[in-house]
Amino acid sequence: MIFKGIERLRVGYPSRKFTIDGRLVGDIGEVVAARDYDVILHEKSQPGHDGCTSDGRYVQIKATFKDSLTFVSVPQYYLGFKLYTNGAYEEIFNGPGKIIFERYKHRKNIGVELLSFPIRELSKLSQQVKQDDRIPKRLVKRSEAT
Repeated sequence: MIFKGIERLRVGYPSRKFTIDGRLVGDIGEVVAARDYDVILHEKSQPGHDGCTSDGRYVQIKATFKDSLTFVSVPQYYLGFKLYTNGAYEEIFNGPGKIIFERYKHRKNIGVELLSFPIRELSKLSQQVKQDDRIPKRLVKRSEAT
């Protein structure tokens, strides 16, 4: 059953691998961003960002089933999600990556090494982001909503 779902994801998003022993959760997060936000995914992975918006902003996308999200280099924009086993997700952070960097600049190796940050803290930081500094959600067409 899991592999059938993975195969459906691969058909819908052929530029992503959805490897069960590697990047599955991250690839699912990227699909959520591409489906629900103004994000166009890169055909191939790029260091530091996974896609861009229609107005040219570069976006790093992270997802987790756990209680923390990772951050390595300081992306122009960071979009982080908590995923749930029922298929739902929660937007944890949506805004410029420099906001996370500024909050945690005291941490050793911030912006250099892969570090984890509690989603509760990232969610609080995200609440401070102005609407114009967020990656907008796509408008849902009536036929898609029913």
